[in-house]
Amino acid sequence: MKGVLLVNLGSPQSPTPKDVKPYLDEFLMDKYVIDIPFLVRALVVRGIILTFRKRQESSAEAYEKIWWDEGSPLIVLSKRLQDKVQQKTELPVALSMRYGQPSIESGLQELSDKGVTDVLLFPLYPQYAMASTLTILVQAEEIRKKKFPHMRFTDVPAFYNKPDYITALANSIKKGLEGFEYDHLLFSYHGIPERHIRKTDVTKSHCKINDTCCVTESAAHAFCYRHQCYETTRLVVERLGIPKDKYSQTFQSRLSGDKWLDPYTDVEVNAMPAKGIKNLAVVTPAFVSDCLETLEEIAMRANEDFKEHGGENFLAIPCLNDGDEWVGVVANWINEWAHAEMPVT
Repeated sequence: MKGVLLVNLGSPQSPTPKDVKPYLDEFLMDKYVIDIPFLVRALVVRGIILTFRKRQESSAEAYEKIWWDEGSPLIVLSKRLQDKVQQKTELPVALSMRYGQPSIESGLQELSDKGVTDVLLFPLYPQYAMASTLTILVQAEEIRKKKFPHMRFTDVPAFYNKPDYITALANSIKKGLEGFEYDHLLFSYHGIPERHIRKTDVTKSHCKINDTCCVTESAAHAFCYRHQCYETTRLVVERLGIPKDKYSQTFQSRLSGDKWLDPYTDVEVNAMPAKGIKNLAVVTPAFVSDCLETLEEIAMRANEDFKEHGGENFLAIPCLNDGDEWVGVVANWINEWAHAEMPVT
C-alpha cells in the first residue's frame, strides 16, 4: 500500500523561551545546518548561543509577533495543506516536521498503522539544500532502518523548475501584486553558507559561486541551491514578463562569522529608497508556507527598515500556503506517483 509523508521545517511548541530553547537546540545541532565537528558545534550552540537568556527571549519574542490563535503559522498552514491534499487523493497523507512536532517518526508510524509500505517522501522545499532537503532525507532513512524496515521510500526531488510549480508560483505572485503599483519586485531566498554549495557539488569542481557557473550546464545543478534559486526566479519572471530592471534576487537570514550567499536582503532593501525605489514588493520562493522568516523577518522587519530608509509602500507577498492551485499541483504529483511504477522525477 502506498502513502505520502509531507515534511516541512518545524516550529517551537509555543513562543516562549522554554519551548524555543529545545527547538533551537535540535535545529542548530543538526550537522547539516551547522556543519562543523560535533564538539565544536556543541560548544558554539550549547555553550554560547543557547546559554544566554537574552538570545532565547529574542527568538521567543520574534515567534510571539507572528503566532496565531491556532498556533505556529508554519504548522497551521502545513496542516491545512495536508487536509486539502488529502481530499484530492485516495492515498493516506501524513504530515511531519524535521524539527519539533509532529516528528518524522510519528508521521511514518501513522502511515505504518494504516498499512503503508511504500512512502512518497515529500520535502516541502522547492530548492535542494543540505540544511533542508538533505537533512530530511537522511533522518527519514535513519528512522526507516531502525523502526520501519518494511517500508520503501520514493523521494520527491527539488521541484524548483517543474512547470506546474512555476505556474502556481507565478500566479500567486500575480495575485499578490493586484492593486499594488510596485517599482521593484524582490525575490528573497533563505541564505546558506557558501561552503554548503561546494559540499553539494557532485563534480567537486564546477561551483565557483560567480556570475557564470550557475548558468553553465553542469551535473552540479541537480544539487546546487544557488543555481536552483536563480532558475526559479528566471522562470517566474519570464512567465510574468517582468523587465530586468524591475526585479532582483537576494538571500536572507545569514549568520555572522561566515561567508553566506549574497547579495544580502537587508542590505539591498535598505539601499533601495536612495535608488528611487519607493514601492517595493517582496516574494520568498524558498518557502511554500509562511513562517518566521517570511512573516517576521520580511513582512515586519524588512518593511520597517525599508520605510526608515525612505521607502513608502512595502508589500510582502504570501507564500503558496494552502492555495487551491498549489494544493492541486501537490495532489496531482501524488496521484501521478500513485498510478506509476516508476519513481517521481
